[in-house]
Amino acid sequence: MDHSIPLSLYLLFSLPLSLLLFLLVRSSRHRGLRLPPGSLSFPLVGETLQLISAYKSQNPEPFIDNRVARFGQVFTTHVFGEPTVFSADADTNRFILQNEGKLFESSYPSSISNLVGRHSLLLMKGSLHRRMHSLTTSFANFAIIKDHLLGDLDRLVRLNLDGWTGRVLLMDEAKKITFEFTVKQLMSLDPCEWTENLRKEYILLIEGFFTIPSPLFSNTYRRAIHARRKVAEALKLVVRDRRRESERGERKKDMLEALLEDEGRGGDGFSDEEIVDFLLALLVAGYETTSTTMTLAVKFLTETPLALAQLKEEHDAIRAKKGESETLQWNDYKSMPFTQSVVNETLRLGSIISGVFRRAIMDVDVKGYTIPKGWKVFASLRAVHLDHDNFKDARSFDPWRWQNNSGSTDLLNLFTPFGGGPRRCPGAELARAELSVFLHHLVTRFSWVPAEEDKLVFFPTTRTQKGYPIIVQRRDMSRTL
Repeated sequence: MDHSIPLSLYLLFSLPLSLLLFLLVRSSRHRGLRLPPGSLSFPLVGETLQLISAYKSQNPEPFIDNRVARFGQVFTTHVFGEPTVFSADADTNRFILQNEGKLFESSYPSSISNLVGRHSLLLMKGSLHRRMHSLTTSFANFAIIKDHLLGDLDRLVRLNLDGWTGRVLLMDEAKKITFEFTVKQLMSLDPCEWTENLRKEYILLIEGFFTIPSPLFSNTYRRAIHARRKVAEALKLVVRDRRRESERGERKKDMLEALLEDEGRGGDGFSDEEIVDFLLALLVAGYETTSTTMTLAVKFLTETPLALAQLKEEHDAIRAKKGESETLQWNDYKSMPFTQSVVNETLRLGSIISGVFRRAIMDVDVKGYTIPKGWKVFASLRAVHLDHDNFKDARSFDPWRWQNNSGSTDLLNLFTPFGGGPRRCPGAELARAELSVFLHHLVTRFSWVPAEEDKLVFFPTTRTQKGYPIIVQRRDMSRTL
């Protein structure tokens, strides 16, 4: 006789018991603490399905808007298997970001941490993170952009746009530009078949970020793991070649050279594995978000003809002082005030990084409430950027707001597209330069119309659903020179 319990009978008894245990734990574990108001909803699942449903729509804002209206700007929910405190408040977000390593620590899904590698900047903590963050910033600051990177950026944008004709899938083209430039910046490698093959593997790798982190249950994750191995092998060969070059006294001014010369964790230098993880994650950071922002900038400008006309006027004036094929110089880049307004507004409205997850490493008091130790928090940068109390007509594309409020401390305090605190994006200024140079060559060389209707989607990341296809036509430059 089979003495095993039938599945239906097991579920009949175990699910009510699980629910009872969940309710008991929820009511007793944090008794005496004043938790932020909100709803944990159903056991285990919580409000995850509502969150995903909202972000799969064209308008994800109601998930946070409705809870802010009901509970306030700091509220409790339960998503992705854990109780989580959401913040739509600028002061609270700043507090969370600035207390990284003191009250909070970074926390990422295992699908992401497994794919970027344990030696990536994303997962580093403490003094090592501070040192490597500083090193990364030193290769993307104003001085190195001016003296070293602007020329490479200008050349790579031109090279890619030279081949544009007819129908162009803008998102794909933007990704080629940002990937090739990041490879050049990190490893001094020019575009070739090797870089394009590497980029194709990166596409598969990144697709695995927001999947079930198990090769058994997710084909996407299995492909991502395989792609990760191929990327790591390719980067390891580059690292080994460069080590041999360094031993011969050959030096290049790039991130890889700095890593090879660094003393590393214990004074013996970084291992190949550590350098590969570090480079792999930086390629992700320099590739995905900037290319998406480029695409959104073009979409928003196309939908706002007055802004596009003013942008063309600014760049035509710059190009009129130069030969048609003359490279942009630093003084040209600093002569783009309206462009910077367009960049700011795209970053604000697009909010590619919608927010950041952290985990409380102790009980933390915020706004009269207590976030229990071990709970996750989500600082929603997007919610602050799209709050009508912070920005007038917050959900409209209005680059002129940055001219009318130029230098406003209040405005800048609300504007955090690159995060903040010790983990603020080290490539923030470089991303601005990439957007500006791309827009310069786009508007001076082409006019365009959308090839078909496209819309924004927000899950698992912000992007256009179809990659924003456009029909381009070359401008007659003689009329602007």
